[in-house]
Amino acid sequence: MIWFTPTLAAHLPALADRLQLDCRVEGNIVAITFDDGPHAQGTPAVLDVLAQQRATATFFLVGEQVVQRPALAREIVAAGHEVAVHGFRHTLLLRRRVAAVADDLDRAVDTIGEATGVRPTLYRPPYGILSSGALAHVRSRGWRPLLWSTWGRDWERRATPQSIARRATRGLRPGDVVLLHDSDAYSSADSWRRTAAALPSVLEAVATLGIPASSVTQST
Repeated sequence: MIWFTPTLAAHLPALADRLQLDCRVEGNIVAITFDDGPHAQGTPAVLDVLAQQRATATFFLVGEQVVQRPALAREIVAAGHEVAVHGFRHTLLLRRRVAAVADDLDRAVDTIGEATGVRPTLYRPPYGILSSGALAHVRSRGWRPLLWSTWGRDWERRATPQSIARRATRGLRPGDVVLLHDSDAYSSADSWRRTAAALPSVLEAVATLGIPASSVTQST
């Protein structure tokens, strides 16, 4: 059970608290986060909406996607957004040896650093799933693991812009971390289109709280 306990943390806030896994941020903001990019179409679409709304976000990048699109990773940083680590390959950490996890993270941070000039220490595991060994290793690096407090479930085939916005903003409050995806590399085809279409409504919901939609580090 010790091995698998962290896997439930993204869905059980009390368990996340016990494991000292952040699902929220401090500060009077809502942190907007995107996983799985950079994506040739999805990332520019999301960046355009963020620019129009003067909002910033955190992009959890996958190393193998950065290898294909380093210029797009640089564009994220140039636009004033934060980049973070989502792994080199988008695979479950369960039952993977810690040495394999360490190698994957080394490759990821090196790839992101070479492309963007930034070596991030903020980490979200693929699918939000950690093993106890992987969690201990991430912490031994001095990295901050971050999950989320609300999500749009935008990877689902049946998701619509309306359902994404509704789920992502249900009960929204300061300190929330919103999980969205700017890529369909590991989800249903063209899911990024629905995410980009939902994003203005998500940002509008944040604005109604009278606080900014921001990247994670701008909360600290």
